[in-house]
Amino acid sequence: MGRPPSRSRVGRTPRIGITTYLEPATWGIWQREAALVPRVYLEAVVAAGGVPLLLPPVGTDPSVLEVLDGLVIAGGCDVDPGSYRAAPHPETVDTRPGRDDHEAVLIRAALDRDLPLLAICRGLQMLNVTLGGTLHQHLPDVVAHDEHRPSPAVFGTTEVKTEPGTLTAQILGERADGSCYHHQALDVIAPGLKITARADDGTIEATEVEGRTFALGVQWHPEENPEDLRLFTALIRSTT
Repeated sequence: MGRPPSRSRVGRTPRIGITTYLEPATWGIWQREAALVPRVYLEAVVAAGGVPLLLPPVGTDPSVLEVLDGLVIAGGCDVDPGSYRAAPHPETVDTRPGRDDHEAVLIRAALDRDLPLLAICRGLQMLNVTLGGTLHQHLPDVVAHDEHRPSPAVFGTTEVKTEPGTLTAQILGERADGSCYHHQALDVIAPGLKITARADDGTIEATEVEGRTFALGVQWHPEENPEDLRLFTALIRSTT
């Protein structure tokens, strides 16, 4: 499906939707469930020239994309293995099926509209699963190390090598470093996705959706490095 012309209004700051998740949270004297996303996502969008709009996983309606110029599928918990008809691994202990459903609806709608899409970490996994792919549920079983998630709440660093001639390589060059924190990764690649970067241990680090203007997923967390906004900047530029 072709991309609609002139999505962004002339002179308007591009509106970038960011998916959020429902989690127990504390503020002031309150302890309640809240829709949240780490602030670094918001700052990355703003620094790249966009305005962030938060999309909670309730009341999902794909028509919300009509007011957006781009979409970020944020990282977070494990994807429910039921989404790709697999039994849960013992290490798959933190899932949110409702969030999976919410993001799958938004991903399909964004691809149908050719809305610029950046999928980050879990977002990359959801992109693959939504289109019919599967996941390695516990990456250390495959690569025999824990460097992609070195310890609780501590990011690792991964170096990725991009595939020549891809949008990923155009944005990042031949190699790039990224902050990583994940124990799941892409296994069977969905139809219509192409692998555009890998880590030295073979882990799939980036994919693109064929036939779309900008539909890119990365396994690392570019929002964690405010000194390198190339992916967010490319997303913003693709909206005009």
